[in-house]
Amino acid sequence: MDLLEFQGKQFFAGFGIPVSEGRAVDSVEDAVAAAEAVGYPVVVKAQVHVGGRGKAGGVKLASNEDEVRTHAQNILGMDIKGHIVRILWIEHASDIAEEYYASFTLDRSAKKHLGMLSAQGGVEIEAVAAKDPDAIAKVWIDPVEGLDESTCRAWVKQARLNPAAEDGAVDILLKLYRAYTEGDADLVEINPLILKPDGSVHALDAKVTLDNNAGFRHDWGDYELTQVRDEREQAAHDKGLQYVGLDGYVGIIANGAGLAMSTLDVVNQVGGEPANFLDIGGGANADVMAGALEIINNDPRVKSIFINIFGGITRGEEVANGIVEALSRVDITAPIVIRLDGTNADQGRQILEPHLSDKLQMQPTMLEAARTAVALAGGTPS
Repeated sequence: MDLLEFQGKQFFAGFGIPVSEGRAVDSVEDAVAAAEAVGYPVVVKAQVHVGGRGKAGGVKLASNEDEVRTHAQNILGMDIKGHIVRILWIEHASDIAEEYYASFTLDRSAKKHLGMLSAQGGVEIEAVAAKDPDAIAKVWIDPVEGLDESTCRAWVKQARLNPAAEDGAVDILLKLYRAYTEGDADLVEINPLILKPDGSVHALDAKVTLDNNAGFRHDWGDYELTQVRDEREQAAHDKGLQYVGLDGYVGIIANGAGLAMSTLDVVNQVGGEPANFLDIGGGANADVMAGALEIINNDPRVKSIFINIFGGITRGEEVANGIVEALSRVDITAPIVIRLDGTNADQGRQILEPHLSDKLQMQPTMLEAARTAVALAGGTPS
């Protein structure tokens, strides 16, 4: 779940990270009132789930009411890379001496958290990495051991931040790591992290991606309200399904995120294009399967459906019964290919056998099922 900037700053503030005073508004008059409340000069910022706001004209400095009114009128309703601006963040403008970059995310290959810090902030970190990789200081953190002050201080020195910023940067980085771990985030990023003329260090921007799987531990209702989803994703969300819409033509249903990702990979491998990522989790009963099939069936781009199930705790015969009942509830237009393996898979296949036809096929392996699904969709499997 990606947060808007103002939500990210509120998230950071909850962990004691200093951020600029500001107000989130959705009208011109509220923007003017917010500017009066936080004090001029202010920055009027578009709130969208995409970068490049400044280049698109979505970030403007205002010194008085007329300027706030003009900028708010121009930015509200603006289309920034397909995202319509409906919320503005009115923030007291900060004096900036220097700009830095800081972030934490997960390095899956190393099985550790990765911190990145650079004295070159305010620009895309990808550009910094391409131009001068040595400008980014990295630290890998064992999740069990965590990040201590001495490691953090050495990291700040390695990044060659201004010595005047060292104490403030160390303090913020330790709090940012807490926000990342205790807040169940996949990514926390401050760009820029600024040194102000008075020597204080301050988060001027906030990029936060939260781990949806940890939502049960938190109250993220307000964050959910600002999520932007297409019709397919919203319908899946309403049914409690993990779904991401893609641009292909082979609909995917799998139980488990890892298997779903592997299914996308194998469809690509045989020359097809997945239409979605859909993880039904550990449950494959009739209600869950019917909901999944309904979501995919409503996507006009889907030409075939690949159901890839590996029974673990959920047994194969339960999965098969769920599929059969779901098919009786949903009028499917695209042909379906099923691969069923794992616990009691033989029993599950026996249940499915009487229902097989040209529109409902079963294959013994994931690779064969992927090839069949691509062929049924009109593609040429490799």
